[in-house]
Amino acid sequence: MSSSLPVFDTTIQETNAWLKDIASELGPCDRHQAYLGARATLHVLRDRLAPDSAMNFAAQLPMLLRGVFTEGWRPSQTPTLERDVDAFLARIEAALPPDYPIETESLARGVLRGLSTRMDPDLLVKVLRQLPLPLRALWPQTLATL
Repeated sequence: MSSSLPVFDTTIQETNAWLKDIASELGPCDRHQAYLGARATLHVLRDRLAPDSAMNFAAQLPMLLRGVFTEGWRPSQTPTLERDVDAFLARIEAALPPDYPIETESLARGVLRGLSTRMDPDLLVKVLRQLPLPLRALWPQTLATL
């Protein structure tokens, strides 16, 4: 189905490609589950970053995912102060439906791996350097050690 606006058609195609990559990192799941997991993870990551960094991160996303990323955002309440993995994962889990079929840490790692394959590595390193060391460990090793 075409929207008759090329910019919308393009972002839908790009978003589907990103969700396909994320779904492949999560193991057996459908696109809707990949979307829900990506949405929850992106929101918690966004809230942990300073507003300028969050927007620099969002600029790398397709337009549709950028909208998901900023949905419901309150920049004046960020960054949040989670310093450990358990608190970060608890926020992700709270944003998921109760029957979500993927374990939260596996979900977070899979979403972040999927995102990292499509984003500029230099930008991701700048974002990671703003996170506490324990949270960096959720990212792919090649980025988390930089």
